[in-house]
Amino acid sequence: MPLEDDFCDILKKSRAGQGLSVGDVARMTGLPGGDITALERGDQPRDRTEVRALATALGLRPEPLAQIAIDKWEPVAQGMPPWVEVVQGSINGYGVQGYLLHDEGEALLVDTAYNAPAMLDQLRRRGLRLLGICLTHGHADHAEGIEQILNRYEVPVYLGPEDVELLSWRPRRELLVVPDNDLMIRFGRRTLRCMTTPGHTPGGICYCADDAQWPVCFVGDTLFAGSIGRSNPKELYPSHLNSVTHRVLKLSPDYRLLPGHGPATTVEEELEHNPFAALP
Repeated sequence: MPLEDDFCDILKKSRAGQGLSVGDVARMTGLPGGDITALERGDQPRDRTEVRALATALGLRPEPLAQIAIDKWEPVAQGMPPWVEVVQGSINGYGVQGYLLHDEGEALLVDTAYNAPAMLDQLRRRGLRLLGICLTHGHADHAEGIEQILNRYEVPVYLGPEDVELLSWRPRRELLVVPDNDLMIRFGRRTLRCMTTPGHTPGGICYCADDAQWPVCFVGDTLFAGSIGRSNPKELYPSHLNSVTHRVLKLSPDYRLLPGHGPATTVEEELEHNPFAALP
């Protein structure tokens, strides 16, 4: 699976998050504004010197940015824990993934993958009892279809309260549960730990399974392999960077990070290769 973000996407997200114009970046780097616009439209950088100049101006880590732009880095393929199933969906060809977690006949969903029928089919085929729907945030590609699932299983919906207004369809108030930091959600013998990560949206949440053999964190759009989601609104950009650097990437290096788009990665890989991780 290719990276969710190319070099051009990283430039645009960082520039927009800081409220900088192309002209601002041109003045900071000495590069022509037309060249910067072309790079943001998908042109390839000339060399590492150009990449470093842009990274310095945008507060990104130069070498990880060059690895993505020039060396075409991709994360090592990650195996999936045996108690996690990936459910794929798409919106007009734009891929999104959600996750079905199961143990001892009990299950949780992490996001809907914009594909509630597939989620329901997996639950039926495996004979699982659904205990809850864990939403990383309220955007449609991650939350659309919860009404279909709740029509079959009336279960709690975990969602940051700041994101409720993003839902196109809202569950009854009594079904909404605030996933406070470190709230534990049990399924079978396993536990999912909530971790508040505002930035991509105001109420962003990641969900950690602190499993001794298969530690995983479901990061939604807080982090992608080699990048982050777009900060919505842009004023959340500093909070977003803080969530990535001081929450997600403070997990143990062996944690698998399972995003809503693009390939899985690990904390270790992102500490080395993500341009948005804080400078040492």
